[in-house]
Amino acid sequence: MHVLLVASAFNSLTQRVHAELRDHGHSVAVELALPHVPLAAAVHRHRPDLVIAPMLRTALPEEVWAAYTCLIVHPGPVGDRGPSSLDWALHEQAARWGVTVLQAEAEMDAGAVWAEAACPVPPVGKSDLYRGEIADAALEAVLLAVDRFASGTHTPQPQTAGRARPVMRQEDRRIDWRTDSTARVLSTLRAADSQPGVRDELLGGEWFLHGGHAEDRLRGRPGELLATRAGAVCRATADGAVWIPELRARRVPGGPAAPKLPATAALAGRLPALPEIPAPPHTGAGRGTWSDIGYREEGQTGFLSFAFPGGAMSTAHCRRLLDAYRTACSRPTSVLVLGGGRDFFSNGIHLGVIEAAADPAEESWANINAMDDLVEAVLTTTDRLVVCALGGNAAAGGAMLALAADEVWCRSGVVLNPHYRLMGLHGSEYWTYTLPRRVGTGVAERLTTEALPLSAEAAHRLGLTDRTVSCAPQDFADETERLAKRLAGLPSTAGRIAAKKARRDRDEAEKPLAAYREAELALMRQTFFDPDAPYHALRRAFVRKEPATATPPHLARAVPGRHTEPLPSRQRPVTGLAAQDAARRAPGC
Repeated sequence: MHVLLVASAFNSLTQRVHAELRDHGHSVAVELALPHVPLAAAVHRHRPDLVIAPMLRTALPEEVWAAYTCLIVHPGPVGDRGPSSLDWALHEQAARWGVTVLQAEAEMDAGAVWAEAACPVPPVGKSDLYRGEIADAALEAVLLAVDRFASGTHTPQPQTAGRARPVMRQEDRRIDWRTDSTARVLSTLRAADSQPGVRDELLGGEWFLHGGHAEDRLRGRPGELLATRAGAVCRATADGAVWIPELRARRVPGGPAAPKLPATAALAGRLPALPEIPAPPHTGAGRGTWSDIGYREEGQTGFLSFAFPGGAMSTAHCRRLLDAYRTACSRPTSVLVLGGGRDFFSNGIHLGVIEAAADPAEESWANINAMDDLVEAVLTTTDRLVVCALGGNAAAGGAMLALAADEVWCRSGVVLNPHYRLMGLHGSEYWTYTLPRRVGTGVAERLTTEALPLSAEAAHRLGLTDRTVSCAPQDFADETERLAKRLAGLPSTAGRIAAKKARRDRDEAEKPLAAYREAELALMRQTFFDPDAPYHALRRAFVRKEPATATPPHLARAVPGRHTEPLPSRQRPVTGLAAQDAARRAPGC
């Protein structure tokens, strides 16, 4: 079938639906629902067999749903209605939630039900939940609904009852630092992550707070700032404290939206003298504090985890992760796992920090060099096997960071965007070396110019990744540990390490890594320091949340379906279990 996706933005869920529908053989195109753009005329031009709205902030016009079957993906169980479904679920600390695919009608979220799927609600932020359990349930329901529609025999079931909940406003999100417990503060912060944030007053200014993590030991007067750590601030609650990683300044009337920034950067010039308290070396063993970088060992396997908000890696993030990586490489292990968390792996350089810098060109240059230093360290690690484990999405330089490893493992729900074109950049991170050696020059050219998302299945088919782990988001860390420990125990691992060093030496003799870096950075520098380069306007629009004026041509173009069986020419040897590893799924997800 030809399926048209209508969405308010090409967000993570829309990208995943786009990629997985293509995997199932359907041709797919996208139209963005934008102000002042007649949506009905755009839909008619596509003449779709089916319209699906994975993320839509406005109602579909009657001219569309009266002419075509239109399926709305609602992030709530049957009967739940309203635009703040996930916000209320997290605010009220629901244990389970779900997704409903329903037919568009005049009353929003009240149409007949084509499919539904349930899922658990772990203690994570809204955006993490949305990209994880909610996205898994959404795809389960969407694919079932599409199959039912294609059959021509299914009759959707009308809803007999519903609960319409209002938009959650800042008044509903207000934190009372004098009386609110840590649990209450965390549920409030999680329900607003990553948008819209929780509006609050701090150090004489108004800010939106983004993200929240419990602290188990620090205490102080409720509302007081207690310490800093890796760009975050620790703030006392009525019975404990929380770490807040990011802040966003309130928009000045008539001005652009401010970027989200590390809390200490946003508060620069206002912060009192606070102690910088590093995270303990191991945050397990009963500790309930927060760190964005952690390391632990199990026998011959090291696990270096990191989790940066939104997957963005500033110059400081890159340098701290590089220091941690070098420390991990000093340990006597044979396998090192990089990543393994449940949300974003990495999306490359931190456009928000760059936009807020006094000199964005200089900060861009510093950030890309710091990213390159990290990638180079991974590429030149020849005394052990390195695995990049992607429990969440990766894009641009973050996707290329993963390719520096010996093996790339992806959770089945991951979406990859291995390209830079949409930000007006050539890209670096040694991608001109790592991407063609995995997929060939022709496919590398196509991926970087088409600029379309790939599912984990499609990435594995192309040889971009080595293993797809089918599991719930909460299970990915355990599955990664199981597989990595098995890899470390294989008799063939020592031979692979020796062969790896020999291969790196041969590649270096043929063309040094420094040559790839020099060529890539020459183009990047030219872009960064050209004030008229599109990169600056594109970066600004992305960070400031400027609305699009039209659907980008590469999305509006219909993309044919494909199949995901591994191509014989792309099959790569993998260690341990089969390349398609099925873990125990969480019930109902």
